Amino acid sequence: MRDADTAAVRLADYTPPDYHIDEIALVFSLEPSATVVAACSQVRRARAEPCPLVLDGERLELQSIAIDGRILDAHEFSLEPGKLIVHAPPVSFRLDIVARIDPAGNTALEGLYMSGGRFCTQCEAEGFRAITYALDRPDVLARYAVRLEADKEQYPTLLANGNLTEAGDMENGRHFAIWVDPHPKPSYLFALVAGRYDSIEDTFVTKSGRRVALAIQVDPGDSARAHYAMDALKRAMKWDEEVFQREYDLDVFNIVAVRDFNFGAMENKGLNIFNSSLILADAETATDADFEAIEAVVGHEYFHNWTGNRITCRDWFQLCLKEGLTVFREQEFSADQRSRPVQRIKDVKRLRARQFSEDSGPLAHSVRPASYQKIDNFYTATVYEKGGEVIRMLKRLIGEQAFAAGMQLYFERRDGTASTVEDFIACFEEAARRDLSAFMLWYEQAGTPRLTARGEYDASAHTYRLTLSQDTAPTPGQPNKKPLPIPLDIGFISATGAHLDARLDGAAEASARWALLLDSTQTSFLFHDLAEAPIPATMRGFPAPVTLNDGLSVDERLAQMAHDPDAFTRWEAGQAIARAIMLGEANASHSALAQALGRELDRAQEDAAFAALALRLPDLNELILAARAPDPDALFASREKLRRAVASALRERLTPIAAAPSETHFSAGAEAAGRRALKAAALDLLAALGAEEQGTLFAAFERAASMSETVAALEALGASGAPAFDDALATFHRRWKDNPLVIDKWFALQAAAQRADAQERVERLAAHSDFNLHNPNRVQALAGAFAMRNPRAFHAASGAGYRFLAQLARDIDARNPALAARLLTAFESWKRFDSARQAHARAALRSLAALTSLSKNTREVIERTLA
Repeated sequence: MRDADTAAVRLADYTPPDYHIDEIALVFSLEPSATVVAACSQVRRARAEPCPLVLDGERLELQSIAIDGRILDAHEFSLEPGKLIVHAPPVSFRLDIVARIDPAGNTALEGLYMSGGRFCTQCEAEGFRAITYALDRPDVLARYAVRLEADKEQYPTLLANGNLTEAGDMENGRHFAIWVDPHPKPSYLFALVAGRYDSIEDTFVTKSGRRVALAIQVDPGDSARAHYAMDALKRAMKWDEEVFQREYDLDVFNIVAVRDFNFGAMENKGLNIFNSSLILADAETATDADFEAIEAVVGHEYFHNWTGNRITCRDWFQLCLKEGLTVFREQEFSADQRSRPVQRIKDVKRLRARQFSEDSGPLAHSVRPASYQKIDNFYTATVYEKGGEVIRMLKRLIGEQAFAAGMQLYFERRDGTASTVEDFIACFEEAARRDLSAFMLWYEQAGTPRLTARGEYDASAHTYRLTLSQDTAPTPGQPNKKPLPIPLDIGFISATGAHLDARLDGAAEASARWALLLDSTQTSFLFHDLAEAPIPATMRGFPAPVTLNDGLSVDERLAQMAHDPDAFTRWEAGQAIARAIMLGEANASHSALAQALGRELDRAQEDAAFAALALRLPDLNELILAARAPDPDALFASREKLRRAVASALRERLTPIAAAPSETHFSAGAEAAGRRALKAAALDLLAALGAEEQGTLFAAFERAASMSETVAALEALGASGAPAFDDALATFHRRWKDNPLVIDKWFALQAAAQRADAQERVERLAAHSDFNLHNPNRVQALAGAFAMRNPRAFHAASGAGYRFLAQLARDIDARNPALAARLLTAFESWKRFDSARQAHARAALRSLAALTSLSKNTREVIERTLA
């Protein structure tokens, strides 16, 4: 039985390491099935009293172990599952360990493994222990020197962290390279790559005048598609200098793109390893969403150089310290590169789609969890997206100047350390000169707060009393919730759209905007000098990750759509009207919403990207989350009814947008992408009219001059139910059958299409010759798209969707536990449905739980989901 130990790791049980490793020299003799790793470590005891040295190690074949040059006798050490124990080491010593590993047989894709005949690594969170015996924990920081030896013909490129100090030829056609990283780092940031690549190179000059050599390594023949990623990297480096005053600190910065990778990318110091889907892009093969993701993730991984690498986390419970903070930095970078209001709406959509659903189910956990069995299972939207929102709230609470000062204090004080959330917050307490102990509750308490706002206007006194209250539903292990400090951004308009200034009770002057704080269960704010009844916007810019029930009427929301100065409020008003209609909670006429959306088309020339977002009505997953007793089929029908009504009302205006010719010169910039997004939104609405629009949709497919336009047309054909969908798919496959990343899209387009034959289609695709159970991208393209983007089919009343995903997870678990566990998070909402669907989901999960060979990763997800 694999991974039999299911004992939880708890934050409360943290103890500092008994030993530290200050320096480690690694020598790799690289062979696909028999790589030999020699590790020479300078070790010192941290405790006063003698104690054994306990090293982590998995799937290793120990060849030898020595202390200060003396081979240890068998009684001086012992091997236990996952451990090598040296019983009585001295206070300070040199430890030499030689081990052999099998990269080619490593299907888990953690540690050292092979991808496309090349060596690469993934060590976060606990992969380094599959390379050599080590103190594989983030609070042990060491300086690394790495020597790589390999066959020169097969593996001409040899890369590791740090700077290249020496390279040369060896006997028997082999060669070597030595890389030295002068900055102490934890083992999870170790990386190496060896293989044959094409590359593009560039140079970045830092603000202090240092020249940094930049390179992106890709599969042979793919280098032309790496230039956008290189441009994004240079923009990210410049932005971090200007906004956070952070300069890069090595002579080189390498990025390597690999096809087989469990994650999006990894921030290894000086050697970022990326999923190729987040590096390779051009107009023909990548959508605008791909370009945006590349820009964001390249920025994210680069920003980790300071928030994650130079300052790392003390333990894995502090994962949000590096990830949430870096998500915030990434989002700010993207906002500065593109449209800030549009970026904010996209960030909120992502948060609601990923994190709000997580918060509402059995997998809910706090931003800093209190315990885990496998930390791999906590690389979640709560840690990342909600963690980023927590940083954004901190900035709102203390102000821009104090936030900037706190960040600089954090960089100066914590550089070169393994830190905690408390260490981070202490810097802002000092910079802002205020107590932030109550703010820590955002890190400790799970769940999405529900905010209720009600207003009362006194016409005789010209005052408006806004009463706000908050509550948070119980989550696993946290039945009782405390009130959180929730920042608010409040403003008013009149029924005719005039912007209204108001004076807060106790304030000297009136203002159009009030940044306030709700830090109790309920409070009221009294506003003066309002000559008419106002329409309040309580959450302009979405200042906190909460849901809002503001009790506004449809007419008031229509006024907000037309006139509110805040883009998020305008967008949210339209979404709220549509959501209420779909859920049967509002008497609004379909034509009133269509008329309001028509005004967005009138203003599309001002911001096409915003108009595109406004036209995209709430999706089925959002309705399922909002409904008290969701029926996926009924909600789907209600959604399509509204979409048809809007499309019919706007048809004459949507058709020319959908039929507009492609732009002659492709640009990945925000303005051009916004125009393509508007065309895609028009196609999406026209698809609601069904097969009668097949000609328009298929013509858009045939006319498409970019992958963005092609995918938009295919998505619309899929949503329309038109038979031409399969003809277009066949054409698409013939053209792109030799491009793996594009064929991933071919799988995902079909798996996500909410058609009557969705279940049969995914079962056929799983048996298709192009489907590869070994490749995470291909698995996610099929199973991930089906389970996460096609809720009508996944939650089918027959239970077939549940059984399909459970069987795939079972097949994958033996070779790639992290991937299997991640797929099963799609079951997080199963308890929201009717008893028959619950029975099907429970049976599928229990069938997996009964497997004695189930991995620790997958078992933890199943147990938490069933609890």
